[in-house]
Amino acid sequence: MTRIRADLLLLACAAIWGFAFLFQKSAMSHIGPLTFVAARGLLAALVLTPLAIVEHRRSKIAISRPFVMTGIFAGSAFVVGSFLQQAGLKTASVTNTVFLTALYVVATPFISYAFTRKVISPLVWTAVGLSFVGTWLLGGGTLGGLGVGDWLVAACAFFWALHLVIAGFAAPMGRSVLFSVIQFAVVGFTALIGALLFETITIETLRAAAPSILYVGLFSTALTFTILTFALRATSPTEAAILVMTETLFAAFGAWLILNEKLTLVSWLGCAAILAAALIVQIQQVRNASRK
Repeated sequence: MTRIRADLLLLACAAIWGFAFLFQKSAMSHIGPLTFVAARGLLAALVLTPLAIVEHRRSKIAISRPFVMTGIFAGSAFVVGSFLQQAGLKTASVTNTVFLTALYVVATPFISYAFTRKVISPLVWTAVGLSFVGTWLLGGGTLGGLGVGDWLVAACAFFWALHLVIAGFAAPMGRSVLFSVIQFAVVGFTALIGALLFETITIETLRAAAPSILYVGLFSTALTFTILTFALRATSPTEAAILVMTETLFAAFGAWLILNEKLTLVSWLGCAAILAAALIVQIQQVRNASRK
């Protein structure tokens, strides 16, 4: 695979992830957040299982208890983050959701520090300041301008960051497809238990939300995972980090084009500040990794 083709595939992944927010928003008109998370997780695990079997036949790496436990912990962080994001989408706009979710990039170095004690770069602190300013501007120049849904989405960023750090521990263990199957199975079954206890599930509502579930479960999860496995081998980490972050732009464009969501100039400045903060952290982390 050429570098240009890999970059184009990463850009396609970003577009798929960005437009997934529209489908996630649409699903909340038919089913509860736990039901959606359960369907998404179970579908992704089901689709990736055949790939995990192929991986198992080709791999000589043993499946260890720490590997399985890491997958369980990653799935636990994922299900909480996904639930908070879906619950927030009930009232939060797609545009606010995607930019507030991007705060996970800024939170990641601090959660990583709690586990590894790696020194946090001064640039990351700059990004923290930018992210706070961006959140303030996104609320129209006041934190009171953000609704309950917005704050739920902002909270989900912590768990996405936690998930990213935990998943990072699994990377050297190999068997990346099996790891995804484990974590998505945890997501699916945990959310399903919650949905059965706290939400009403009917065939009619599931049928109505089926397009959203299929898009997020198949395209935004299983397909993009497969693409990333190959594309990341042929391009630089810096390019990959920047291209993946464009998902926020695709989501904002889709929300404007399809949902007619409009922001004030102040709110757009907030979005730009959050995106800049995320890019600063991404590029700094790539530079740190390249020095090792």
